[in-house]
Formats: sequence, structure tokens, C-alpha cells
Amino acid sequence: MFANRLPFEWIVATRFLREGRLQTVFIIAGVAIGVAVIVFMSALMTGLQSNFIRRVLSSSPHIELMPPRQLARPQRQGADARPGELSGPIVQAPLQRQKSIDQWQAVAVQVRAMPTVLVVAPVVTGSALLLRGSATRALSLTGIEPETYFRIVNLNEKMVQGSTRLLGSDILIGTELATDLGVGVGDKLRLTTGSGETLAASTLTIAGIFDLGNRGANLRSTFVALRTAQSLLGLPGGVSSLEVTVRDVYAAETVARQITAATGVESDSWITTNAQFFTAVSAQTTANTAIRFFVGLSVAFGIASVLAVVVVQKSREIGILRAMGISRAQILRVFLLQGGLLALGGGVLGSGIGALGLVVWQRVARNADGTALFPLVMDVRLFGVALLLASLTGLVAAYAPARRAARLDPVVAIRG
Repeated sequence: MFANRLPFEWIVATRFLREGRLQTVFIIAGVAIGVAVIVFMSALMTGLQSNFIRRVLSSSPHIELMPPRQLARPQRQGADARPGELSGPIVQAPLQRQKSIDQWQAVAVQVRAMPTVLVVAPVVTGSALLLRGSATRALSLTGIEPETYFRIVNLNEKMVQGSTRLLGSDILIGTELATDLGVGVGDKLRLTTGSGETLAASTLTIAGIFDLGNRGANLRSTFVALRTAQSLLGLPGGVSSLEVTVRDVYAAETVARQITAATGVESDSWITTNAQFFTAVSAQTTANTAIRFFVGLSVAFGIASVLAVVVVQKSREIGILRAMGISRAQILRVFLLQGGLLALGGGVLGSGIGALGLVVWQRVARNADGTALFPLVMDVRLFGVALLLASLTGLVAAYAPARRAARLDPVVAIRG
């Protein structure tokens, strides 16, 4: 009774598919494999890229605003030039001194007001010499405001000892430096900055020890309160950079240009400073797109070839249907329905196979410590898009055979 309620095109399309069971099974299996490959590769590439970007940006901002660099100024040759020689300018690169961003508070307020920006954190960075008994170490000193900076680099997650408390006399150091000096939380360190007449020194207490996941960074990086760094590095009330995070990490370069145009402050995005890495990520995206395109193309040709064979096999039936008064549009819809049903069935099966493959891969691919290689997120939208694209591919692939079937002359088809 339910079959009688179906439109004519559905009844004929499902009948043709049932009569060619073997062909139907093979093409659904082919579509399922193609969709499973697309789902698996898309989820894998997305997870891999997200993991790479998370690792790169977990200890650095998306955009960094910096004071302008001092430009080289030409100098005329002195009186020591020989007679007859042309006296031309000598271009000498100036020493890049520690400078502050001019009116950085106003710049920070202006940048925070941009809808694409999430966080703006003032930072003071410079070099320092650490003294501990007879040992000395060259360090990278970073002065921060914890309440804003930790929204960019979450040091709370990277602490192995102590806390992220940063009062005026506190300092955070890396695990490698702590091991190298044999110090722990509560020990004192003496830091010296500058040279000559601008020499500054301060004794600081280790408040916490962190692990950034990089041996070099753990050996050199230290964090102090913003005002402490301003005092040590000779920038009272100033900052050496403003660090920014944005809503869309891939739009960081565009946002950096907008910030420069609006404020006049030089800015670099993570895309510029990690150009080779971003090129590799873009190449992965291109490769993934190419794989999906060619897999989809092979699925389309498979459906088209099967339906072309069905048109030849069912030409007599098609001729009889046309002689009974069935219109060309109805015949066209019969074969379009077959293509859509084959693709949809294969898409549903392929999505299940792809999801199963992702679950198995997550359980098998492990780090040396037994943790997952990197997290994979099974986005429902991915499966929805895969089903939609598979169905559209089936309809497009079925159009040429459907049009050929609709154009069959009923008399010739019956005689044939």
C-alpha cells in the first residue's frame, strides 16, 4: 500500500535499482569508499592543522605591535678623502635601542575596540644577565600584566611548580634553567640589565617554574611584572610591544594591516613571522582539496557509467513507458532519482565507515606516553556536507544518462 502512494518516478527508479542488484551494490560500495576517504582525510587534516597551529600559537600572540625601527642615515665622507676621489655618502645601520611605543595606552584602547580583536596585552622585553653564585646566564626578560597576558599565553597550564603570582619582586623561570642552576621556588636570583652608566640590578624571588615544551625556551625565558621589567630595562611607563590575539587566526595578516593603517604602529602577524609554517599548512589544505576533488570525480564517473549501462539495458522498458504516455520529463526524473539514491546510500554508508575509521585511528595512533597523537573533533557539519556533496554529485553524474534516456524514440527503443 505504501508503494502505491509513491510517485511514479520513485516506483520505477527503485524497481530499476532492485533489478540490477549487483550493479547497485557495487556502485554504492564505490561511493561509500569515496565518501569515507573524504570524511577521514578531512577530519584528519583539520585535526592536524589545528594541532600545529595550537602548538605554534600557544606561546606567542597572533599579532605583535612594535615601535618603529631606527633607519640608517647617510653620512658624508670626512676630510680624509684622497684628492680626485668622489665624496659620496656612507650609509651606516644604527644601533636599535630599546624604545617604547608612543602613546601605547591610546593605541591599546583603539585596537581593543576593533571587532576582530580579542585581547591586547602590553609587554616589555629585553635581555638580562642572571647571577647565581659564580654562575651567570644570559636571559630573555619579559615584563607582563598577568590578567591580560595569560589570556594569550596561558602560563597557568604550563606551571610545574609554584604559582603564576607576579608581585614586584617575583620571577617565573623555566624548568631547564631551574635544573641548570639547581634552584627552586622561593630561591633568590640577581638580575642585571643594561651596560655602562645605565646598569640596573635587582634581586628577585622565584615564584614559579614553568615548562613551555621547548628546551631552549625553558632555558632562556623568564617573566616578571610589567613595572619590574620597565624599571630594569629603562622604559619607565613604556612598553616594547603590544601583543594581540584575534578571532580568526587565518585573518591575522589582514587584521595586522588594518591595525597599522588605523594606528600607524608597525605590526607583524604570526603568518609573516612563521611564513614557512603557514606555507606548509596552506600546502596541506591544497592537497586535501585536490584529494577530495579527484575522489568526488571518480565517484561521479562511476555513477554515470553505471546509469549509462542501465539506459542501454532498459531501453526497451523505457520505450514501452514512453509509448504508454510517460513524458520525457518523468523519464529524466527516474534516472536522476537513481543517481541521487545511489549517491545518498553510498554517502550514508561512507560516513559511517569514515567515522569508524577515525575512532579506530584515535585508539591506535598514540604518543610514546600513551596519550592521543592529537585530538580529532568529529564535526556533525562535516558529515552533513559530505552527504550533501555526495547527493549533488550523484544528480550531476546522472544527468547525461538521464537526458539520453529521455530522448529515446519509443518506436526505435521497442524494436531494438
